[in-house]
Parts: sequence; C-alpha cells; structure tokens
Amino acid sequence: QVQLVESGGGLVQAGGPLRLSCVASGSIISFTLMGWYRQAPGKQRESVASISRDGRTDYANAVKGRFTISRDNAKNTVYLQMNNLKPEDTAVYYCNLWSPTLESWGQGTQVTVSS
Repeated sequence: QVQLVESGGGLVQAGGPLRLSCVASGSIISFTLMGWYRQAPGKQRESVASISRDGRTDYANAVKGRFTISRDNAKNTVYLQMNNLKPEDTAVYYCNLWSPTLESWGQGTQVTVSS
C-alpha cells in the first residue's frame, strides 16, 4: 500500500495562489491515474484535476484555466497549482492515486479562501 501525504493547504485571500503537494511513500510511475479531489462541507467529494501516466490532464469546469496539475516521478510527488482562488474553492483537498489493482487516498489538506 502506498501512503500519501498532502501539504500546502491554508488560508488565502480570494485571488491568491496556493500550491498543494502530494508525496507518495513509493513510486508513482505504475499508477494509471493521479488526481486531486475536494470536499466542501455538506457536499460530496468531487474530482478537481487528474493526470494520466502519459501526461494527459483533465480538469473540472469550475477550475479550468486556474488550476494546473503536474507530477514529478523522480520525487514521487503530484502537485496542484491553484491560482486566482475563489471562496467557492474552500474545501478539504485529497490526493488520489489509482491503478486497476490499487488505489490510495491521502488524509486531506484544508484550503480556505476568504472573500
């Protein structure tokens, strides 16, 4: 089982940036898909961004043009660069690694955007 640890969350004013990091305890090369999810109070967890093993990215409509997902295989790390943050981006953000035989979730990191 690969353990994931997220960091980089915090309190930021609307319009500001944050960069989330997700460090895996093992190699991420074998995972088919790596992604970030978020869950706001009273809402279901939703996909924010994903990146495939071959580098294809996908974003939720709400974050397109503002968020960028990337990964560094050498550091076993997945990043989420968030720019122009909005109050509606406030949520707990979770890292996810998925393959047909294994899936791992991080413990989450809180992002709070003040207006």
